[in-house]
Amino acid sequence: MDFLQGISAVLAKDLQTELRSRYAINTVLAFVGAALLLILFALNAEQLAPTPKSALVWIVILFAALSSLSRSFVMETDRKTFDLLRIHSNASEVFVGKLCYNFLFTLAVNIVTFLLYIFLLGMPIADLLAFILVLLFGTAGLSGVSTMLGAIVSQADRKGAIFSVLSIPLFFPLILILVRTTKAALIDGFTENYLNDFWALVGYAGVTITAGILLFDYIFEE
Repeated sequence: MDFLQGISAVLAKDLQTELRSRYAINTVLAFVGAALLLILFALNAEQLAPTPKSALVWIVILFAALSSLSRSFVMETDRKTFDLLRIHSNASEVFVGKLCYNFLFTLAVNIVTFLLYIFLLGMPIADLLAFILVLLFGTAGLSGVSTMLGAIVSQADRKGAIFSVLSIPLFFPLILILVRTTKAALIDGFTENYLNDFWALVGYAGVTITAGILLFDYIFEE
């Protein structure tokens, strides 16, 4: 019970901070809107093949994540509040609370992005259940990597540059999996041919989140 209360306290603090400033959400939504309009009008996205269509939306989401998802930990060091977290919470509570915040934030951005993308391109959804599962596990994978790396780079001097350099190699396999599974959910329909990709997505999300929880104990004590 205390563990859940600790997670809830960290999550509530981050949500209240973001709702007061609205810095990250405004920045991300502005970027997403501009990127989608650029894709629609400059690249003639409606005429693209199914695979590029599925890739473009995740590339937009990826760069939106790079601009905002490290902020939850970086903000603690910038405001000199990291020591307060050490006093009032243990490592697992802080990491899971930050992870829940990043997941909810990323999920909201992803839903808005996909709704706009599907509407602007006039794309049908071939398999709604598969699309929801891909969206949830894809968001979990993005959040797991971002939370883990955000904790690592929060102690560095040039946080934004280091976060981007470290995250691209880790995000690359995730994006490749998401392109295939999204293509199946939106265009081809989910068949047995895509089961391996789906389980790879689930495994990726599980491994990154588990690794983040285990590694954060050492980061938290530094």
